[in-house]
Amino acid sequence: MPSMTLPRRPALATAITAAALLSACGKDPKPAAPAVPEVAILTMATTNVALNIALPGRTAPFLLAEVRARVDGIVQERRFTEGADVRKGEPLYLIDPAPYRAAVKSAEAELQRAQATLASNVSQLNRNRVLVKENAVSKQEFETAEAAQLEAAADVAAAKAALDVARINLGYTTVTAPIAGRSSVSAVTQGAYVQGSAATLMTTIQQIDPMYVDLQQSSSEGLALRREIAAGRVRMEGTDAAKVSLQLEDGSTYTRSGTLAFSGVTVDQATGSVTLRARFPNPDKLLLPGMFVRASVSQGVRQGVMRVPATAVTRTPQGTATVMIVGQDNKVALRTVRTGALVDGFWLVDDGLKAGERVIVSGVQKLRPGTVVKVAAAPAAPAAAPAATAPAAATAARQE
Repeated sequence: MPSMTLPRRPALATAITAAALLSACGKDPKPAAPAVPEVAILTMATTNVALNIALPGRTAPFLLAEVRARVDGIVQERRFTEGADVRKGEPLYLIDPAPYRAAVKSAEAELQRAQATLASNVSQLNRNRVLVKENAVSKQEFETAEAAQLEAAADVAAAKAALDVARINLGYTTVTAPIAGRSSVSAVTQGAYVQGSAATLMTTIQQIDPMYVDLQQSSSEGLALRREIAAGRVRMEGTDAAKVSLQLEDGSTYTRSGTLAFSGVTVDQATGSVTLRARFPNPDKLLLPGMFVRASVSQGVRQGVMRVPATAVTRTPQGTATVMIVGQDNKVALRTVRTGALVDGFWLVDDGLKAGERVIVSGVQKLRPGTVVKVAAAPAAPAAAPAATAPAAATAARQE
């Protein structure tokens, strides 16, 4: 019997060991704790933001004069170079003056005749004045002589006026520049017949230094700005509020700044816009009439506003603006806000946030309200740009 039980002990120990190993392998490992998401935040603080609005426009000359014929005749000379600058009063054309010189001489002769008649009548009147006292002539003869003298004086006045007209018409044969500026293409050539009655266009002169820029602003934007000013949220700071900068057709920036000359007071019924006119110095003649430009018009400074990066703002299907904020317990909450203008990549927040609240600016894609997050070092809010631009389309996109 002993010889039969000894071989069982090693087999039993082996079975127990294998069972223990199988039990250890089948036990589930302890799950690892989920990672806490890390987000970057921006702590809200109020600041002042310069509001500029970008508007399209076209350049227009400061002065524009159409040079037209004022007498009839044949053009004998053109005395200027097309496209050149001309001075005020500089001769531009010569219309055949011969008929008008003859008219002046005829008017001079008529004046001399009228003056001679007047002198004769004055002498006759003086003689009759003495004779009527001596009853040498009748009172009727004296009155007739007096009327003749008055009529002769009127003839002299009419002759002088006719001579003045003749001299003026002779002067019109030399066509001069009414303003100083740059001449355009001549509309008539030597030998052409022009008419004063039809006011034949001969050329055009434009003064382009300074230069006007006519801009169009929607009436809704102007209304919103006036409301901001009335509420004290926007202040017009002296001459700085009237500054205008210009971007040319090729994308370059015009080196000289302009000033706002006036703002229209009537809304165009066809376009719903108001005309703004800015004035720019143009000594280098870089700006030409009719150029398409974009102007940035300073419209004051928004006081005590909070700014949120555009990337931190999301919108619901209904268009409501929302942001994610981090509470004191580091839990995420969804906050509805009301945004104003988009200025230099930042939405101006009109309502929904308070100073000191922490807004998530990155890492919001997979977050849900109530999620606990790890907050990165909060960056300071960037300083407001001194000349931030608020495009017209963004200014209009105000969420109520």
